[in-house]
Amino acid sequence: MELKNKIISKLHNFMILPAFLLFSIFFIYPLLKGIGLSLTDYDGMTKANFVGFDNFIEFFKDHRAMNDVKTTILFALGSAPLLNIFGFLYALLLDRKFVGKSIIRTIIYLPAVISPLIMGYIWYFILQPKRGFIYSLIESVSGNALDFNWLGNSSMAIWVIVIVNVWQFVGMTMVIYLAGLQAIPEELHEAGMIDGASYLQRIRYITLPMMIQPIKINVITNIIGSLAVFEIIIALTDGGPGYSTESLSIYIMRKCYGSFTGYSTAVAIVLFFIVLIPVYISFKYLNKKNVEM
Repeated sequence: MELKNKIISKLHNFMILPAFLLFSIFFIYPLLKGIGLSLTDYDGMTKANFVGFDNFIEFFKDHRAMNDVKTTILFALGSAPLLNIFGFLYALLLDRKFVGKSIIRTIIYLPAVISPLIMGYIWYFILQPKRGFIYSLIESVSGNALDFNWLGNSSMAIWVIVIVNVWQFVGMTMVIYLAGLQAIPEELHEAGMIDGASYLQRIRYITLPMMIQPIKINVITNIIGSLAVFEIIIALTDGGPGYSTESLSIYIMRKCYGSFTGYSTAVAIVLFFIVLIPVYISFKYLNKKNVEM
């Protein structure tokens, strides 16, 4: 018996070796390489010189970079909660039986399969001042032209981007929540109804505790996606007006192509930890909730 357990243990270690090799090649090695590069003044062409933590110090002294951090976090604080709230509400709606449910589900999910860059350009033409579809529609309904540039206003543009992003990707969140709802045994809801629980009480005490895994998936993926936002901003505002809607991902790209490879790698390391911290906190909190329930 002991020999059998040793053989199984050896086979188990052997089976995880391919996965570990892939993880090492595509994550551990690039991460270590990036950390080493972030400590140099490498410009993509000439020999790299070790500069220590100068790149990180320069980053935290750069007002443009700090504004990009603020924009990135602000976008995530708007996008991630709205994606989860509306995704869950859509899932609750589509978990019911009614005519045309499949068509509505397809319409909600369809934008998510389109490239964010293409979708951003579509919304750019829709929102163009004086000649966009929305402006023409408001003018035809009210008789008055709307002389306001939503994407050209630094305080409004980021929230327009959040709304467009939520509209596009809420379908992906909805599908995951819908799969979780359909996995809940109907007997639990029937028992709750027999005990006199209202609809909202059944959601609180039956649905939500059974949805921890879908919630964990959606919260973590939406946090990562929101903090790494790139395409939708490039298409709608290109980071403007000025640098008011520039995200940290766009800042990294522009610095990298501006021959500041070492510096941009240091910023990428900072972004990695900006993403890692809320993901880790969310993961630990939801795991704790899962154990309690």
